Amino acid sequence: MKVMSYMAQWRGIAKEAMDRTAIAVKFLCCLHITDAYFCSPTHIYGPSMLPTFNMVGDIVLAEHVSQRLGKVRHGDLVVVRSPSDPKKSITKRIMGMEGDTVTYFDPMLGDATRVAVVPKGHVWIQGDNIFASRDSRHFGPVPYGLIQGKVFFRVWPLDCIGVPGQ
Repeated sequence: MKVMSYMAQWRGIAKEAMDRTAIAVKFLCCLHITDAYFCSPTHIYGPSMLPTFNMVGDIVLAEHVSQRLGKVRHGDLVVVRSPSDPKKSITKRIMGMEGDTVTYFDPMLGDATRVAVVPKGHVWIQGDNIFASRDSRHFGPVPYGLIQGKVFFRVWPLDCIGVPGQ
């Protein structure tokens, strides 16, 4: 009789452990899907987006739906896979869409400006601080497929919480 009660007790413990494990796995799957397909936090740092973002770092939320639906436009802040280092992500502002003619200041040529036409399937991105930004002026138009998300809300620092640039 005692052996049966111990077995029943162990079965109850094992069932509860499996139930809790299933809940944790479901939560982690939901978290992964949310992070990969809907919205994720991103840490932005460096001088290229001054004064919009702090040099020491801001944490923003980037949604991943707009670029899939083709709903990014001029002036949007986007997180992009870096064309020069695919292990990194960069945050820049869209300055031109496909078919646009972009006139830009080239710091490598002194005071000279240059003109570029954005090809189909590409965007032209630039940092807000043109003197300290590696962007389309250096590596050309960026394929639309490298856009990872559109920044829509600043979370940190708390004194700057809200929509960036407002």
